Amino acid sequence: MAAKRSGTQSKRPQRKEASIQSVQEPRSEPLTLERIVATAIELLDAEGVDGLKMRRLADRLGAGAMSLYWHVGNKDEVFDLALDAVLDYRGPPQVAEPQDWRGDVVHMLEDWRATMLRHPWSASLLPRRALGQNMLSRLERLSRILSGAGVADADLNVAIWSLWNYVMGATITRASFDLSDDDRTAGQQRLAGLSEHYPTIERSRLLLDNDWDGAFRKGLDFLLDGLAPRL
Repeated sequence: MAAKRSGTQSKRPQRKEASIQSVQEPRSEPLTLERIVATAIELLDAEGVDGLKMRRLADRLGAGAMSLYWHVGNKDEVFDLALDAVLDYRGPPQVAEPQDWRGDVVHMLEDWRATMLRHPWSASLLPRRALGQNMLSRLERLSRILSGAGVADADLNVAIWSLWNYVMGATITRASFDLSDDDRTAGQQRLAGLSEHYPTIERSRLLLDNDWDGAFRKGLDFLLDGLAPRL
């Protein structure tokens, strides 16, 4: 009998523990600024600038809309934080070779373009939002590279804005260009029939050229070649 009582006693805590686990609710992840920003980026990627609403953001987070305002002041602040988060830049891998100013510039600007193509909403927001820490750090780094390479202070702002305009223009064009291969072929065939009016772009087969990455890099080389004689 003693053995039976001992066995019964050993089972009771197990049944009690199982009972506690069965009624225990899963804990919700705490609401933090980092979660708000990361979720805002996901929402912007999925639905664009017009899709970001505070209530919709709160729903994705599993939180009440008013609880967001403990962490951010308003929707504009969410835009600013999301934009600056995606523009973080760590720089090229460290190599033992001597500093290559052109390589550093190309790496930064190709990374900038690739980031905005992954997050197309960022290209439309950047010109009309306050520049955050990460974007200012990019511009400071770019200015320092060009200055260190020999660009005079009098030319530095022109160089920076020329590169800015090139990256922004190339990115927005690529992100918004929505012609199918069939559309491009049809357009080029139409040009062929009008070759007496547009002989040069028909000969270069302009509408069939879809090497966006190659065109960006070559155009950037043209810009940097223009800077080189001043160094």
